[in-house]
Amino acid sequence: MREWIYARATDSRFYLFLTCTLPAALLVRAIATGNLGANPLETIRDTTGIWTLRFLVVTLAITPVRRLTGWHKIIQARRVIGLCAFFYAVLHFVSYVWLDQFFALDGMIDDLTKRPFIMAGYASFVVLIPLAVTSTKKWIWRLGGRKWRLLHRLIYFSAAAGVVHYFWRVKLDVQSPVIYAVLLGTLLLARLPRSILERKRAAAEAQILQAKSSRWR
Repeated sequence: MREWIYARATDSRFYLFLTCTLPAALLVRAIATGNLGANPLETIRDTTGIWTLRFLVVTLAITPVRRLTGWHKIIQARRVIGLCAFFYAVLHFVSYVWLDQFFALDGMIDDLTKRPFIMAGYASFVVLIPLAVTSTKKWIWRLGGRKWRLLHRLIYFSAAAGVVHYFWRVKLDVQSPVIYAVLLGTLLLARLPRSILERKRAAAEAQILQAKSSRWR
């Protein structure tokens, strides 16, 4: 037990995890004290949804920050923050399924057909599930680095669907979702030059391998 406490006390990721769960703790406190405002359900739903989107954006920002600053240790925070994004996404989904729909399957199916922002929200959440499941080192080994990286690029789709969900949800006051859209677009553009170089490198390696194989025929 003493070793476990010492390990946590000296692990910065543990403190990062505590920091990331602070919004949930404050939400629980607001629920316990009855300080959720005039529409408690909407407060719970909006709080969990916006923190999901915030943590997704922060997760996507880690790699560009590492490349720009050379601060390589920051990459250790990506998994913690990504899993926290999934945690808040689960809370957001549960608030809808439980508190809004009371587990009524017919109502949820009806929402999917009549309210496009619900469909975008479902898409964003479903994509996060395999990313959370395969976030461990064991899964990187099982899938292989290249396949794992390709799979985890789906986080961009999840974040984009989340922005669309947010945009369609607010309808009129779209300032906040537009800000998130700009941030996400910036992060995508920051990744573009690297992706182009990787594709060129892969194409060059493929040509070299093809030339070698034809030489030995």
